[in-house]
Amino acid sequence: VGMARYKPIHTGLKLLPVDFDQQVIPGSFEHALCYVVDHELDLTEFHARYKNDDEGAPAFDPAALIKIILLAYSRGISSRRKMERACLENVLFIAVSGDSQPHFTTLAAFVSEMGEGVASLFAQVLLVCDRQGLIGRAMFAIDGVKLPSNASKQKSGTRADYQRQLDKMEAATQKTIAQQKHADTAPTDEALVKRESLRLERLHKEARQLRDWLTTHPKDRTGAKGAVRLSNRTDNGSAKMATGKGVIQGYTGVAAVDEKTQIIVAAQAYGTGSEQELLLPLVKATAALRTPKTVMTADAGYHSEANLKALAETSVEAYIPDNGYRKRDERYADQAIHTAKPDPLWNKARTPGTVPRFTPQDFQLAEDRTHGTCPAGKRLYGNGSNCTCNGFAAIKFRGAEKDCLPCARRHECLRTPEKTKTRQVAFFQGKRPGCTSFTDRMKTRIDSDTGRHMITRRFATVEPVFGNLRGNKHLCRFSLRGQQKVDGQWKLYCLMHNIEKLAHHGYGM
Repeated sequence: VGMARYKPIHTGLKLLPVDFDQQVIPGSFEHALCYVVDHELDLTEFHARYKNDDEGAPAFDPAALIKIILLAYSRGISSRRKMERACLENVLFIAVSGDSQPHFTTLAAFVSEMGEGVASLFAQVLLVCDRQGLIGRAMFAIDGVKLPSNASKQKSGTRADYQRQLDKMEAATQKTIAQQKHADTAPTDEALVKRESLRLERLHKEARQLRDWLTTHPKDRTGAKGAVRLSNRTDNGSAKMATGKGVIQGYTGVAAVDEKTQIIVAAQAYGTGSEQELLLPLVKATAALRTPKTVMTADAGYHSEANLKALAETSVEAYIPDNGYRKRDERYADQAIHTAKPDPLWNKARTPGTVPRFTPQDFQLAEDRTHGTCPAGKRLYGNGSNCTCNGFAAIKFRGAEKDCLPCARRHECLRTPEKTKTRQVAFFQGKRPGCTSFTDRMKTRIDSDTGRHMITRRFATVEPVFGNLRGNKHLCRFSLRGQQKVDGQWKLYCLMHNIEKLAHHGYGM
């Protein structure tokens, strides 16, 4: 039986005539990218940075560098070295960049030094999206992602922490010097002497860096409420943040996404893990695009009484649930089964061996409201008959020391039985007239059919955007240092996402 014959398949190097214009196919991301950069963007600010009209070497065109960087981001490439390699070997990169072959340091410096120019590019692309009818203005969904930065988590602390580290280094330096003086009088191993000298040099260098940092930073960082925040000696704009995969040193990238076609209408990066602080700046950034009927939505991390009050005072319609909204929603009735599942990163199950304590529901209030009864059957005596707690009318009772101190169930009743003598319980009697808070009003809105529908719409609007940036584009960390530079890098990724949306809807064809 004869064997089938096939045409040859060529692999490896092959010399071909390439028409660059034919490589950029209409309808693709790279075609939309080239059209936007060549016909829509005003790059005057970038051109003004070059002063080599009469002397100096020719520079790479900023338009070509922008194309290379955004095309690389769209392919999940964030490494500048891989970008350089792609410009040498990948036909699509060669065609898009016009056969520019920048060194990776040129690309890195360009991204690092873009500054406020990134915000201008982002705004210009946003205008193009609006002109194409991709922004509906019905709902803006807000969310954020915490990503590691180019900073060392181990070099975080307060000024007091750094001072203690400096004292330890100076003590270790003095000890090492004393050991070297003693070694000078006795024969020692040359390798050991060399190691000690290197260690002493390293201690001197680290101590000098600490002194310089303490001199240039005379005060600790403080948060919105005046609380002291940890500083970082490698990137003082970053912050320690708790995530589902542990504590990271990084930034939070937040974005507001329009519901119609998932265009990112605002993007900012901050060195804080507190989402509550980031809501109002992002809402302010969307003011130019909002209409009186535009609805803002966000998840429970952005909920606070102060934020809701500020939104109400500026007449911004919003749906921001509180942390307990899932307990009130029957759609999440079975969520408890997921907390019982083992999780190697965060075990949500109750820690074995801990004794559950009595809750206020375990205490009884007499019908005449003159006294209460604890789970051990002892009488509770009134110590506040007309109190107000968070707008609620309350009656407070406290146990007697003669009953609480010898009680065998103290460990079930008190959080710190060795410090607290008696248990105090408040029985709430309902909201006082005129004490309705903005949180109570929001709870009513969230628990309505419209509120539940808005929560679902928020999920479908903003979560796919972050899934695209993190999953498809492999954005797993920020490679720059400093809040302004990281903010620029975050805006570049969001700018790339918007150009993808333009390409998807046939822009430039």
